[in-house]
Amino acid sequence: MTTRNPEAFDGSQKEVEALAIGLAFVAGYVDTVGFVALFGLFTAHVTGNFVLIGAALAQSTGNVLLKLLVFPAFVLAVGITRFVVVWMDQRGQQALRPLLFGQLLLLIGFGCFGWAASPVIHSNAPLVLWTGVLGGAAMGVQNAAVRLVLSSVAPTTVMTGNVTQLVIDCVDLALGVGNSKVRRRAIKFFWSIAAFAIGAVAGGFGTIAINFASLIIPVTVIAWLAISQTRSDLQTQMS
Repeated sequence: MTTRNPEAFDGSQKEVEALAIGLAFVAGYVDTVGFVALFGLFTAHVTGNFVLIGAALAQSTGNVLLKLLVFPAFVLAVGITRFVVVWMDQRGQQALRPLLFGQLLLLIGFGCFGWAASPVIHSNAPLVLWTGVLGGAAMGVQNAAVRLVLSSVAPTTVMTGNVTQLVIDCVDLALGVGNSKVRRRAIKFFWSIAAFAIGAVAGGFGTIAINFASLIIPVTVIAWLAISQTRSDLQTQMS
């Protein structure tokens, strides 16, 4: 059975740009909170966790269970996100709004469990494990949502490829071999990188200052994006 491409988000250019910048900020913020508060845990991407798992196993530090549990949580969230996209697409509906609200609930859970687990002393404590699982699941939803529904924007969680592409485009533009398409792409990647970096700095300072309570900032951003998308969907239905 074939369905139309679910990646075709039909929002305006301003809506897409706001989503890209907001999600990149959230990813940088949440990833830093996890790293600072949860023993170096990366919630927004799994690459760093593979490295940390390898290091923990090699050094026999005993801090590996949290990172091991976050991986299946991330994978499960991606799988559920894909299911939601296909299910909504088969009904001719946009999947972005429920995905944003789903991520919002997971981020709230991440903050609430982290607050309840504080002060975080033992990485294997049940509340700490649940905190990491919910954070990884929230970012798994975002990773999958950007790839499936917002494929026109730059990646919002992993900046290595973004930085690489931005440097290549900047060199091409400086050498005069880049066209308007390259310029637009460079701008798109620049804002994703900048938003992620600002989010990471804010997340670091926020975690040091008020620990998991600082997650109210990314929660507010996701809530604003979800509510804005709801209004946009309602306006589309009424027009």
